[in-house]
Order: sequence, then C-alpha cells, then structure tokens
Amino acid sequence: MKTYLPQLIALLFLANCSSDKDTASQPTQVVPVDDILTPANVRTYMVDAAATAEATALFYNLKKNSAVNTAIGQQDAFGSFYGAEGDSDMKKTTGHDPALLGSDFMFITDADNNGQPNNWFFQQEQKIISDARQAYSKGMINTFCWHLREPNHEVSFYAADMTDEEKQTAFVGILPGGIHHDWFKAKLDKVAQVLNDLKDSDGVSIPVIFRPFHEFDGNWFWWGKDYCSDAQYKEAYQFVVTYLRDVKGVHNVLYAFSPDNSYTSETAYLTRYPGDDFVDVLGMDNYGDMNGTQSGILNAAAKLEYLSALAYQKVKIAALTETGYRVTNTIPPVDGWFTDYLYAAMNEHDIQLAYVMFWNNSADGYYVPIPSSPNASDFISFSIKPGMQLVNNLPELYQFTQ
Repeated sequence: MKTYLPQLIALLFLANCSSDKDTASQPTQVVPVDDILTPANVRTYMVDAAATAEATALFYNLKKNSAVNTAIGQQDAFGSFYGAEGDSDMKKTTGHDPALLGSDFMFITDADNNGQPNNWFFQQEQKIISDARQAYSKGMINTFCWHLREPNHEVSFYAADMTDEEKQTAFVGILPGGIHHDWFKAKLDKVAQVLNDLKDSDGVSIPVIFRPFHEFDGNWFWWGKDYCSDAQYKEAYQFVVTYLRDVKGVHNVLYAFSPDNSYTSETAYLTRYPGDDFVDVLGMDNYGDMNGTQSGILNAAAKLEYLSALAYQKVKIAALTETGYRVTNTIPPVDGWFTDYLYAAMNEHDIQLAYVMFWNNSADGYYVPIPSSPNASDFISFSIKPGMQLVNNLPELYQFTQ
C-alpha cells in the first residue's frame, strides 16, 4: 500500500474522481506528524483508557501496520464453503488462512438460545467462540458485527419484515427510557458475558473489534436512517460503548463505526458519527461500488480516500469493513475483479487501510473463491500484491514490537 511521506509538510488529497463531485466535498488538508502515536500515548486515542494490554497493542500495531499494509479477512472464514469442518476456503485457495476473522453476535443473542448443550443456537455460540479463540491463537484479528433481531418479535433484522409502526418505534425504543431499553440491556449483558469470557488457554483476554449498527445509512436494517434521527443513532451507539465499558467492565474491545457507501464527502460520512471518544475504527461497507466497472473503482477510491484522511486526522484505524462480489451459479465472476478493480480502488490514492473483509461463502455462492473456481488465480494474485497480508505475513499484533 502507499504511505504518507514524512518529508511532506502537508498532504492535500487528490480530487474526488466521481463525476458529480464539487469543490465543497473535497477531502480536507492533512498535516502529517511523524510518530504521533507511541506505546506510551496510544490509550489517549482509544475509546477505552483502561483497555487490556493486548487490545491496546492491537490498536497501535494495526494503525502502524496500515501505513504500508492491509490485512485480508473474511466473515465466518472457518465455516467453509462446503459447510464442512477444516481449513478456511482462503487457505484452500492460497495456502494460508486470512489475517482477520469476522463473526456475529446474532445467534449468541438470539431469543431461542437457551444456553443448553442440545440447543442449536447455543451450539453456534460455542462454535463462534471456538473459532475466535482459534483465530487469536494463529495471530489473526477478530472482528464482530451484530445482526440483532428487532425487539418486537425477534425474528428478523430486516426492516422489510416489520410494520410501518414497528419500524418507527423499534430503534427509538431501545434508547434509555424507551419501551425496549431493558430488553436491549439484556442483549448487551449477553454480549458482555461472551466478551469478558473470551480468553486464550493462558487466561488472557482476546481483543475484539466490535461494530454495532453497521450500514446505518441504508434502510434495510431496523436501525437504518429513516427509523431514527442522527441524535438518536449517536445516543444508541454511545450507550453500547458506555454500558459495555463502564457498567459491564469490558476492556478487550475496539469499537468500529461503519456506514455503507452512500456518503460523498467527509461531512456526510460524519453525519451520525458518535464522536472520537466512542470510535476506534473508521470503516465502510461497500458492495455497491464494487460492481466491476471503472466508474465503480473511482467512486470507491474517492470514498476510501475520505475515510483514510479522517482516520489519519483523528489517529484512528481505517478499514474496508465489508466488501465483495458474490459469484453464484447464475452470476459469473468479473474477470480481474480482485486485482484490477478492488486492488486498484484501494491504491488509487494515498490510502491507509488496516484491513479489508469479504463476506462469507455459502453453499449457493461465494465471495472468496475456492481452488476450483474460475477466479481462484485472480484472488491468489490479489493476496500476494504489495502490501496485502494473509495471516502468514502479519506482524505480531498483540505486543508492542514496532
């Protein structure tokens, strides 16, 4: 990956490549400061001043590593495309596991999870925890999203499955004083329990990147933009952080903020930003721009440029928290999608990204090709491009070594 040059007095980012962009939406000027982040001051830039040593080292090392490298990850990587136990699909194709494992609190907090050994949801909880421990033992990064079921019936996280009234009251109801607030706290209690109990074989707390209420700028989830105000979204996000950190004593978490790709300026990106005191990772989920077109590359690159600039200014971590192009029996792969489109978008400007995460493979489609896939060689080429890292190329992330 490209990096900011120390000898520059100021770094003015290139103009947005989108055709509809005006001067007012250009990235702001960034003044690089050499070695602003040190092991001694890193906690002052983090959400949790009492973060564990390993979580603190993860923040520091991810930020430093992102100056030149980007870790490659996948959601549910150990689930396997074929649904069988064994190596990740990424390892089958490249010979190495991903650098990052994406997991979800969805089944863990499901209403049908009764904590009994014969309960399917509890079994999924145990597998998710086991996978997270396995990832940590390999030196990988763990990140969790949360497809939380809506509070009325707890059967879906999609707004399309709700009535108009439920859409307008569900998110507001989880806020302090709301009709669903106690329900929400009970869900957070379960999240806190898992996070506090997530330890390695030596009893060391395993760090996790947690990104609640993701893709909030769309309307497909019940926490979407039409179902709460900017202030209400910020309040909910802030409550998650303060409740886990200050009430439940969770100190092994970095918190990620990840809209979808709707923004076209730094100002728009920050519309629902809960504040520097509540965010460690500035992310973006972007599938829409990654459609295999030149215009898509330029749009994605411009948005990554904003993201990277903001993370540099705020001394936060920047990441492409979800992306991919799903291949199925009826949707063929795009030639060169990984190397000619995604990698190009990530390198169009001077961008510092800590990681990029692909969504999960399933029985009827994939984002990361398996060895027999027609685009397997393209992914292999992507994985060994300059600056790209699978687990075998990751530095030590959980100790201060840089």
